[in-house]
Amino acid sequence: MTAPVFLITPETLEPTGAATTATPGARLTLTGPEAHHAVSVRRLHPGERVDLVDGRGLRLVCEVTDAAADGGRRERLGVQVVQRIQEPDAGLKLVLVQALAKGGRDEQAIETATEVGADLVVPWWAERCVAVWRGVKATRGRQRWQAAAREAAKQSRRARVPEIAELLTTAELSGWVRQVCEAGGTVLVLHEEATKPIGDAALPETRAGAGASEGAGTTEGDPREGAGGAGEAPVLAVVVGPEGGISDTEVEALEDAGARAVRLGPHVLRTASAGPVALAVLAQRTGLWG
Repeated sequence: MTAPVFLITPETLEPTGAATTATPGARLTLTGPEAHHAVSVRRLHPGERVDLVDGRGLRLVCEVTDAAADGGRRERLGVQVVQRIQEPDAGLKLVLVQALAKGGRDEQAIETATEVGADLVVPWWAERCVAVWRGVKATRGRQRWQAAAREAAKQSRRARVPEIAELLTTAELSGWVRQVCEAGGTVLVLHEEATKPIGDAALPETRAGAGASEGAGTTEGDPREGAGGAGEAPVLAVVVGPEGGISDTEVEALEDAGARAVRLGPHVLRTASAGPVALAVLAQRTGLWG
């Protein structure tokens, strides 16, 4: 059976700071909500294998040594490290710029994009968005997207969890697009009236070893900090509009900033599926999928 994956943080792994130094043979204890899920939901037993990941590329392959439950939320999962793996950066940063959508369709897009291999997701408040993020709602919306990305990363057994950036307006997105393109990245806008198919779009070359240091994050919420500058992997981004589509004014603004409009296929896809499908095509074209 495939080993389940659990996310670790400095607060939920004992001894404190163990993730940075743990080597084969080390004994660790997982606590918090992930331990509750492992002990009381998955009901893991000694001898079973689990993978502990930090969301930034570190994977600790472990064997369960002890699973203690007290009927509350103080479950503890004891493990012994079998193997330590630091998964290298892919050399290309896949980014989904997703317009806000109603009915949870945007969260569905985040989940599938994470499974495909997205490294960063940028929420976009497009002109025709029905859903609106303001104030506290923006904070909660971003938290929901991050939670969706975490769960999808665990389900797909990824050691990296995509960062959810801060919400951008079209003007802010145009500035980000310009920064990405000036750094050698590529931004593709999915548009049903575009004449160039996505399969013919020129793509950036992967940069071996870029950003591959252990524990290196992408952003702290500001997508401009992960736009593919010097020493970083180049960005390959896909822009997906809301249910009502991207306006001509928005397409013009993004193209003026350096983006290129492309057609995904002969059919019009929902906002929930267009981005992940496009990322899958690009992952195959660039060799990220082998």
